[in-house]
Amino acid sequence: MRAVLSWVLCFWIAAAQADTAKIVGIGASTCARFNQEIVERPDAEQDYFVWAQGFMSGALIRAPEGVDTGLDLAPPSMPLNVQADFIRTFCAKNNDQGYMDAVRALYHRLRGPSL
Repeated sequence: MRAVLSWVLCFWIAAAQADTAKIVGIGASTCARFNQEIVERPDAEQDYFVWAQGFMSGALIRAPEGVDTGLDLAPPSMPLNVQADFIRTFCAKNNDQGYMDAVRALYHRLRGPSL
């Protein structure tokens, strides 16, 4: 799992360095596909979540100086299992959106309230 996360993170960083980055990998799936896959193969959710953690880590790395400094992607107030529940619930309610939209919503939740 750690190797997959590292690969996803490295790939995302390389893609983000281009002028326009295309989201690729399992996270480019729709919520509808995610919902179907986790029913057919429950362990697929872990694959998706690894992608989500890599995507959010990449977003932190690429954030401008002073933006999201100190953001904890696994805070005690929202452990990983709760984050996975958040994504699952988002996709269940938003079947027509992308899995990445669910991850983006999670990232904004982890950031806390906007000032």
